[in-house]
Amino acid sequence: MQMSDPAFWDDPEKAKAISQKATLLKTEVDGHEALVRQANDLMEYLEMAMEDGDSSFANDIEKQYTAILQKIEKREVRLLLSGEYDQCNAIITFHAGAGGTEAQDWCQMLIRMYSRWAERNGYHIAVMDTQPGEEAGIKSATFTIEGEYAYGYLKSEKGVHRLVRISPFDAAARRHTSFTAVDVMPELPDDVDVEINMDEVRVDYFRASGAGGQHVNKTSSAVRMTHEPTGIVVQCQNERSQLQNKEMCLKYLRAKLFELEQEKQAELKAEIGGVHQSIEWGSQIRSYVFHPYNLVKDHRTGVETGNIQAVMDGDLDIFIEGYLQMEKNKRVARQEI
Repeated sequence: MQMSDPAFWDDPEKAKAISQKATLLKTEVDGHEALVRQANDLMEYLEMAMEDGDSSFANDIEKQYTAILQKIEKREVRLLLSGEYDQCNAIITFHAGAGGTEAQDWCQMLIRMYSRWAERNGYHIAVMDTQPGEEAGIKSATFTIEGEYAYGYLKSEKGVHRLVRISPFDAAARRHTSFTAVDVMPELPDDVDVEINMDEVRVDYFRASGAGGQHVNKTSSAVRMTHEPTGIVVQCQNERSQLQNKEMCLKYLRAKLFELEQEKQAELKAEIGGVHQSIEWGSQIRSYVFHPYNLVKDHRTGVETGNIQAVMDGDLDIFIEGYLQMEKNKRVARQEI
């Protein structure tokens, strides 16, 4: 079916997808043109100041120049987001590793870190599900990060994150190593076809856990879906109604099934190419060391910083940009071969 076919526009989902892509492209073009205008205006401003020999405008010109340069750098990073689903919202899931309260506290620290990153970048956070720890921290949680290119930026964060610190939960003040697995998937557009046979999905309804309230713990509004052929289990309990939780579960299940299919294809390509890369719980992508020194190091890119507090407050751009640049270099190398 072609876009010129009137029947195409009778399909609301396809029309919505086209409209969203058109809006995204228009935003990109408008942003570029606005940046060009700002640069031209600043050039004229600078030329006028130089002609008048007035140095009092120097500080103002320098501030405007710095602001424009920062915008250019952000747009350059945006150009690295060339994946098919990079522009989508991101579904991000956290699972604390073995280690009880210490690991669950680390899981909660990571959730805070990514929440801070999302807030400072203007993204909206929607909680799908949380499982609190027995004493402190969080066992597991699932969030949706909503906004343009959320998945494109956060796909770099998928993997195991390792913490080394003196545990505040250890009376002997010993050093502990904890792990949390972070999974990141795109929230797929409606026009992406992912077949789900609901006859193969077991749907369970239960009372949501939590601190209580008008709806929580009073009705069986929480939903758990089990895809029996693959064993994938998803659940949502943070929406106000059972219907809303069910819709969120279906979105999550679509993303998980899509991810599973992508992984199968990647494994097949690696097998054909004679390359095998193990994916294990212990194969951390990044280490956060609080003791005996302060260091955050990404083991894939080599990017590191000693300002661990800034990282835990959501300053992740150096790691995200390092990963995107690494992926770009890999693509260029494959093209050269």
